[in-house]
Amino acid sequence: MTETLLTHLRLADGSRTRIAIAGGRIAQILPEGAPAPEAAEVMDLGGALLLPALVDGHMHLDKTLFGLPWQPHAAQPFRQSRIETDQRLLPSLPLSTAERAGALIRRCVAHGTAHIRTHADITPDFGLTALHGVLEAKAAHAHAVTVQVVAFPQAGVMRQGGAPMLDLLDSAIREGADLVGGIDPCEVDRNPSGQLDGLFAIAARRGVGLDIHLHEPGELGLYSLQEICARAKSAGMQGHVTISHGFCLGRISESKQKAAAALMAESGVSLVTHGAGGATLPPLMLLRREGVRVFCGNDDVRDTWSPYGNGDMLERAAVIGWREDLRTDPLLEDLFAMVSAEGALALGIAQHGIAEGHPANLFSIAAENVPEAIGQHPPRGLVFHAGRLVARDGAWVG
Repeated sequence: MTETLLTHLRLADGSRTRIAIAGGRIAQILPEGAPAPEAAEVMDLGGALLLPALVDGHMHLDKTLFGLPWQPHAAQPFRQSRIETDQRLLPSLPLSTAERAGALIRRCVAHGTAHIRTHADITPDFGLTALHGVLEAKAAHAHAVTVQVVAFPQAGVMRQGGAPMLDLLDSAIREGADLVGGIDPCEVDRNPSGQLDGLFAIAARRGVGLDIHLHEPGELGLYSLQEICARAKSAGMQGHVTISHGFCLGRISESKQKAAAALMAESGVSLVTHGAGGATLPPLMLLRREGVRVFCGNDDVRDTWSPYGNGDMLERAAVIGWREDLRTDPLLEDLFAMVSAEGALALGIAQHGIAEGHPANLFSIAAENVPEAIGQHPPRGLVFHAGRLVARDGAWVG
C-alpha cells in the first residue's frame, strides 16, 4: 500500500508528475494522467517545485545560541578571543548544548536540510561535554535528519600538549564522533607534522574520515594543504578527507590554484566552503572543473562566533553564488548540486536524489526552477525525511 501520494508537482527538469511514497522511499514516479495507486494519504502540492533534500556540510551545533533570547556578540574579532569567550560563556547559558543544538537542527530541517555535518569542540576545558550534548540532540532528531559529528580540536592539538589532546580526540571517536578534525597545522600548532601525523593515525586506527579546518593564508596554507593531500594519498584515504574553508586557495596565483586543484583531485580531498564574507573565497568552479568535490555549509549560525545565519542552505547558496559571481542558470544548477548531491556524496549518503527506490528526502518550494529557488529562496512548503512529513510552511512539525 502506498503510504503517501504527492500530486500536482513539478520536478527540476520541468516534468509534471506524481510521486508515491512507501516504506520511507520513493516507490513510483508517475506521469500526470497515469493510473494512481491507492494511498493512505494524498497530498496536493499545488504545482510547487519538488527538490531533493539539502545538505549542510559544515556547522557548529555546539556553539549555537538558537533557542535563547538575542545575545549580543561578546568576542573580539580574533580567534583566541572567540575561544576564550566560548570557555567562559557556553557553560553559563541557561540552555544545554543539546537543547540549543536541537533548536538549530529543527530550523535547518524546516528549511529542507536532511543531512548535517557538525563539528563539536574537543578541548582540555570542555573535554567531551560538547560532543555528548550534540550526540544527544542527534539522537533526539534521528527521525528527521542525519547528523555526522566531527571531533574538533578548536584550541589546537600540539599546543595543547600533543599526546593528551590526541588521546582525547581518540576517546571522542570511541564515544560516538564520526570523524576526527584538525585546525591550521602551521598557524595554530606550529607543528604540522605532529598534528597531521597524529590525526591521520587516529583516523586509520578507528576507520574514520578527517575534516580539517584550514584558515591559513597564501603560501602557508598551501603548504598545509599539500601536506594533508600527501597523507591522504599515502594512507589510501582518498574520498575520506575534507578541507574546510581553504582560504589560501583564493590568495595564490592561478597556476598554483590549478596545481593545488589537481593535487586535491588526485588525492581525493574535498573542499567545503561557507562563502565567508571576510575572507578570500577559493576558486570553487575551477576546483570543480579540475575534479575536486566541492560542497557547502552554513558554518556558524547565530552563535558565539557570529550573529549571522538562519540555517537555510538555499540562502547560503545565494551568498556563495553572489560572491562567486554565478549568474547563469547552468551555474546556479551547479551550485544547487553543491548544497545537495555533492554534499551527500561527500558525507557518504547513498541514493540521494529523486529517483525510484531512493529515500524520500524531499522538499517543495514555490519556485519556477532551481535557479529561482536559490536566487529568491522562498520558504519551503512541505519537507519530508524518509517519507515522513517533518516540516510545513517553514515550520517544524516533526
